[in-house]
Amino acid sequence: MAGLTAAAVAAVCFLAYQASANVPADLAAEPRNPGTAVPSISPSGGPKQPAKDPLAVPAASGSGERVVYSLADRRVWLVDTKGKATRTFTVMPSTVHPVPGAYSVTSRSGSVRGSDGVQIEHVVRFATAQDVAIGFSAAVDGSTPTPDPTKKTGGIRMKRADGDALWTFAVIGAKVVVVA
Repeated sequence: MAGLTAAAVAAVCFLAYQASANVPADLAAEPRNPGTAVPSISPSGGPKQPAKDPLAVPAASGSGERVVYSLADRRVWLVDTKGKATRTFTVMPSTVHPVPGAYSVTSRSGSVRGSDGVQIEHVVRFATAQDVAIGFSAAVDGSTPTPDPTKKTGGIRMKRADGDALWTFAVIGAKVVVVA
């Protein structure tokens, strides 16, 4: 028994020595300027970026009361007259996207069948691209599936509660700003 214990201790000591001998110099070194923070590294190897504040309205989205839709973030902000987001939420974009720019709500429908065959509610249309009407909506069954890439659809889907909020906020003529 003593022999096994001695062998285990020897193995652990050997591995500890190997680990300490292979530590890169920059991990063991003191920072050059005391009090200066060393940048942290993300898993991808680049500098760690601060987390985005989801309530932060995109800078290039204009001013005043508006709906802001970010194509890259797949997110919508409902912005009040003071430029503050009163609500923000993620969405599932359609297969046809609006070009970044400013639009106005042109039509609304309380309840219809979407171009994908799903029963939807609170449809707020604001643009047309590739002969497809583009607007926000919520599926009555609450789903937000990824759209079929073989079909040209313009419905930007959201959860029902978010659809209710957008319906109340975005009346005919309301400003919609699309950012990349």
